[in-house]
Amino acid sequence: MNISKYETFLATIEAGSLTQAAENLGCTQSAVSHSIASLEAELGFPLITRSRGGVKLTEEGEKLLPAVRALMASAESLEQTASSIRGLQAGTVRIGAFTSVAVHWLPPILKRFQTDYPNVDFRLLNGDYHDVDQWVQDGSVDIGFINMPNDLDCECIALMEDRLLAIVPEDSRFATYPKFPLIECETEPFISLLESSDHDARKALDSAGVKPNVRFYTKDDYAIIAMVEQGLGVSIMPELLLKGRRDRVRILPLQPEAVRTIGLAVVSKGPAALKFAEYVIDFVRNGRTQ
Repeated sequence: MNISKYETFLATIEAGSLTQAAENLGCTQSAVSHSIASLEAELGFPLITRSRGGVKLTEEGEKLLPAVRALMASAESLEQTASSIRGLQAGTVRIGAFTSVAVHWLPPILKRFQTDYPNVDFRLLNGDYHDVDQWVQDGSVDIGFINMPNDLDCECIALMEDRLLAIVPEDSRFATYPKFPLIECETEPFISLLESSDHDARKALDSAGVKPNVRFYTKDDYAIIAMVEQGLGVSIMPELLLKGRRDRVRILPLQPEAVRTIGLAVVSKGPAALKFAEYVIDFVRNGRTQ
């Protein structure tokens, strides 16, 4: 079996277009188109439809996609195992992460790991909680940083509790408060992440019996901060996400207090992925997150 055609097919679906897939793979668009057409001929059914808006999976392509992801994950695990036997920790580790981890944790961990294992490559996917859970479930990543508790069908390791904090405009009447009372979210305009991603704030508010006055929804964490800066409302965000920022907002502890638990989902059993998971755990548990 020539898995390069399946790799091209998967790259095209993830890129959303033949042009972008070709750029990512370092080949021509015609080569990508020819590879997919050849695969469709071998399988006996169409996999994608093409339009000006990009590519879309056919019904048959939808059914085949999970098996293709599993095939590529197995191929990568095989490559890592063979490299380990040869005495080389090589291969590619695919990581799924949400913003705060991608910004504050991954760069120093990657730098240390690359120093020790320079032959390992990385593919980083950045999204929200829902995105990472989906990538873990369908095998798109070898390792995923997740919000816990979680019911994912793989090894999940709790890493750290991260405080949730309120952010309010600098000129807000709450700016001088020692803590932000969560009950105020019932009357103040509240800026929220999309419901599929807003596990942290929703859990804190539900625990306090508070129904927020949500006026704005967005998928972007930093868009929330910008909106609070403009006085459009208040919000709740993890401490790690706010680390080192100099935005024109006030950051306050919550009353009552609330936390999120950051975890690590280990999907792949490949040597490089498992070794990287060890580096993540060491980084967090030895206090390098400060």
